[in-house]
Amino acid sequence: MIELEPRQFHCPGYYIRAASKPFEARGAAALRTRVFVEEQGIFRDHDRDEIDLIATHLVALSTYAHEADQIVGTVRIHEEAPGLWWGSRLAVDRDFRAVGLLGSGLIRLAVSTANARGCRRFLAHVQIQNETLFHRLHWRTLDHVALHGVAHAKMEADLTAYPPCADPVAGWYHRSPDKRRIPG
Repeated sequence: MIELEPRQFHCPGYYIRAASKPFEARGAAALRTRVFVEEQGIFRDHDRDEIDLIATHLVALSTYAHEADQIVGTVRIHEEAPGLWWGSRLAVDRDFRAVGLLGSGLIRLAVSTANARGCRRFLAHVQIQNETLFHRLHWRTLDHVALHGVAHAKMEADLTAYPPCADPVAGWYHRSPDKRRIPG
């Protein structure tokens, strides 16, 4: 009988944090272009606007050997008026949408960051196909609207479900329960 060496599980991980390095900002912009321009066709050339200049940009980074590898998700937040915050441009790379918790992790960090900065109300226009996800994350639908020719739900977060995160650059690390094996 031949004994095989034990195999190790390859469990990819993901950092979810505020973008703090140039490559993270570039990666988030490129991801938004892939999702909103190339894949969904919502915008013609790019989706950038004046909000990008004042927003806090959050990213999900895949890791290779615990080192940041590529931007696989992003969202931005901004304060429109004292205490009134908005989240927008939530995007997860097509190849990583099946990874649990990337989109919801970005949403949680977005609201928790705003909550730490004095948020009293957090709103977002959410594409209709994502409305159920937001309901599971303690959001309620206020209205349905069309933005850029696409159906959206105007939604509000229940701030009590999001403890404040004072250091979004530190963010958190999520380990995916990937069961692919690699030789050990």
